Amino acid sequence: MPNAWFPSPLVDSFHRKHDYLRISLTERCNLRCFYCMPNDGVELSPREHILTDNEIIRLASLFVKSGVRKIRLTGGEPTVRKDLDTIIRQLNGLRKLGLDSIGMTSNGLALHRRLFDLVHNGLTHLNLSLDTLDPFKFEIMTRRPGHDAVLRALDTALSCVGLSVKLNVVVIKGLNDSEVIDFVELTKDKKLSVRFIEFMPFTGNQWDKFKMVPSAELLDTIKQRHPTIERAPDALNDTARSWRIPGYKGNIGFISSMSDHFCSSCNRLRLTADGQIKVCLFDAKEISLRDEMRRGATDEDLLHVISSALAGKKEKHAGMEDIDVVTNRPMILIGGTRLERRWNSHSSTHTLRLTHVDSDGRPSMVDVSEKESTKRTATATGHIYIPKSAYDLVTGTPPRANSQLDSPPDKARVKASSKGDVLTVAQLAAIMGCKRTSELIPLCHPLQLSNILVALTPEMVIRGESTQHDSGNLPYRIKCTATVSCEGKTGVEMEALTAVSVALLTVWDMLKAIAGKEMMIGNIIVSCKSGGKSGNFTRDGSEDGPSSNSY
Repeated sequence: MPNAWFPSPLVDSFHRKHDYLRISLTERCNLRCFYCMPNDGVELSPREHILTDNEIIRLASLFVKSGVRKIRLTGGEPTVRKDLDTIIRQLNGLRKLGLDSIGMTSNGLALHRRLFDLVHNGLTHLNLSLDTLDPFKFEIMTRRPGHDAVLRALDTALSCVGLSVKLNVVVIKGLNDSEVIDFVELTKDKKLSVRFIEFMPFTGNQWDKFKMVPSAELLDTIKQRHPTIERAPDALNDTARSWRIPGYKGNIGFISSMSDHFCSSCNRLRLTADGQIKVCLFDAKEISLRDEMRRGATDEDLLHVISSALAGKKEKHAGMEDIDVVTNRPMILIGGTRLERRWNSHSSTHTLRLTHVDSDGRPSMVDVSEKESTKRTATATGHIYIPKSAYDLVTGTPPRANSQLDSPPDKARVKASSKGDVLTVAQLAAIMGCKRTSELIPLCHPLQLSNILVALTPEMVIRGESTQHDSGNLPYRIKCTATVSCEGKTGVEMEALTAVSVALLTVWDMLKAIAGKEMMIGNIIVSCKSGGKSGNFTRDGSEDGPSSNSY
């Protein structure tokens, strides 16, 4: 029976009833699938941020009392959590409250020895992830060995009486789309459901629409081999469109989140490993149930928070090219987090907010249409710290009289000087970069600039001066100053900063042959600005702009 505190606590504003809860048990995983894990990895949450067993069971009980009938355990990789057996056994105790099934999604790498015990404790459904039948390609996609272990887990799962087994295959054009027919053939003699999943965009997974194979295209490929394929009945709210081939024991399905979304029948809620509730896989907005529990919230308080989260669920997610991959989590962290942006029931409407983020937390360009055009100017400065050899080259100091022209330092000097005059090239690069700021910085407005002044000045480091880096071994530096002006509706601080940054990077490139291991860039700041609603600004100790005798 749904909890009496709310008439329908798990029904959203579009009358969708949510009776399916996915619980992430961990952020950790023993594979590194590129479509799930960013190349540079993810920052794991501190252990104390992860939900405890008792917190998981408390929330699961509350959701079941409110109408949830199906729970699926995910990760990361759920088998990495040591107490997985205990959690499944405790969830099995919720059947008396109305829970019908306990599922788990796993990569199968460490599963086959544990699976019989998990089924004995209450596991009823298993989704195994396997994207290729080629062991070499498996290592390319997962960046780890273990193909044989996954196949053993599949065989073990198919031998477990009463366990529903599905195989999830993420299809990526040019990588594993040629194996679709091979996966279909697995269903000939096995009571197995193979589900082809469209490649979906998440933070850090280098999603490309041209790598995504639409489900309709896959179906056409299969029909060419099996023209008698026919639709199979789908379960209510099922994400997959099911098909079967006459005479085959299993079936196939297509999860077309990108090309043909199923938002109108969505019945899913997600609980991340660190206790955030997500009402949509592709929505970055989250609310912390963990924080509420640890503040002493009652079950009624938690239901209020859950109901509030559901009230914000949209009718459908964004189109494939508009999905938020900037602030949403990587797939592996839907369980888990490295994002600090959170909504909770104690959020204040008077706190500071980012101007380039809209009310839903998505990146947004600031609307300046109502502003008046005024004269605006900004000056930025920065330094690159260099050794004496680089300083001598920039200032035109001749080599020592007794130097050998074929010595390594002099060869490097010749190589560096062959690129041209360092400061002139850097000055031109700064002006070019300044004019293209809106192309480099996504949410900057394109501006009609009226003037760009760039100066680069070689100088000695002043003793005792506060710097961003320890420049004790680098007594010389090149100072860059850029002043940018326009008549417009928004400021030019970003243009000035871009000019300085590009100039200093160009100096680095020009001098790297003789000083690449020693140079340091730092102290890039806006030193002054004028115009605009916020008024004028001058940083203490800064200069107004480039001097007339600079390069």
